[in-house]
Amino acid sequence: MESPTKTGTDSGPLEFREFAAGRSRHLVRTAYLLTGGDAHLAEDLAQEALGKLYAGWRRVSRMENPAGYARTVLVNTFLSHRRRRSSSEHVTDTFVEAPGPGDDPALRVALLGALAELPQQDRAVLILRYWEDLGVEETAAALRLTPSAVRSRASRALARLRARLGDQLDDLARP
Repeated sequence: MESPTKTGTDSGPLEFREFAAGRSRHLVRTAYLLTGGDAHLAEDLAQEALGKLYAGWRRVSRMENPAGYARTVLVNTFLSHRRRRSSSEHVTDTFVEAPGPGDDPALRVALLGALAELPQQDRAVLILRYWEDLGVEETAAALRLTPSAVRSRASRALARLRARLGDQLDDLARP
């Protein structure tokens, strides 16, 4: 019985396992933000995205940026999740992750709550632009939007966040 290798053109299970091990935590964190703080759904979406990547791994592994493609698959999985009839899960106020040192839990909860109130597409634009630090063109390609649509959605979504968090941010910023 042969064991999978990383040599040659073989892009088998071992290479995918290494990719998944290196990217899964990042994908779960991004999904956590996209879902508005639903840790369980975030894990499900990341797992589903990794499953899709595995199915086409031979093609994906030859891409210039498999990590970027993985992020795109995750965002598309998130956007299509709500369209499915079987989607009946609801976001809760319970957070599984404990805050790290220096984190302000009140600010984090306020921001996650405000993000959860945004439409899914606007939330995805903000996460990709400001959390993932993607450019306008990269975000547009990932979401299949025009660059001008990304800029206008980002502008409107940021205005909504500022309006929603205005007083809370002032209160939280005071020592």
